Amino acid sequence: MSAVEIISIAASISLLAGWRLYLCIFAVGLGMRLGWIAMPGHLQSLDALASYWVLGIAGAGAIVEFFADKISWLDSAWDMVHTLVRPLGGALLALAIVDAGNPVWQIVILLLGGGATLLAHGAKVGTRALVNTSPEPVSNIVVSSGEDVVTGGALIATLASPMARASLQSRCWQARFSSWSGCAAC
Repeated sequence: MSAVEIISIAASISLLAGWRLYLCIFAVGLGMRLGWIAMPGHLQSLDALASYWVLGIAGAGAIVEFFADKISWLDSAWDMVHTLVRPLGGALLALAIVDAGNPVWQIVILLLGGGATLLAHGAKVGTRALVNTSPEPVSNIVVSSGEDVVTGGALIATLASPMARASLQSRCWQARFSSWSGCAAC
């Protein structure tokens, strides 16, 4: 796998961790366990992501997050707590994916991974704050389910074709910042 593909995977998964951290940890750990994501030699300590314990806890966290996201007040509390948790998790996921032997690059990857996660989390929290204050409960469930589907599909696309996913991701962000119309698929 080329350096560009590896960085594309790290960037995509860091952004997705801003929405669904535990699902991303589970997917990356499973990818490492099945050999889809190669673990760099100097970061063997992070192969803990592929352990059965981490996979089990991340899977359980993903299930809890799936249901917590459907209840407005619980979703808001969950997002508040995870404003600290998700950026740290996204930074560590990026570091686990990218082979950054140079300490300078390790810091760069940590900052970019955490920043991308915080950016996505901030967009999610802002959107969900509006949806959660809606008097009817259906919109919260619809938006949450949409996030689940998009995150799952984007994770599959990232692991299957990182370059295609990175291209789509950059075009969506470009559309968001240039016209503020956004990209419904991102």
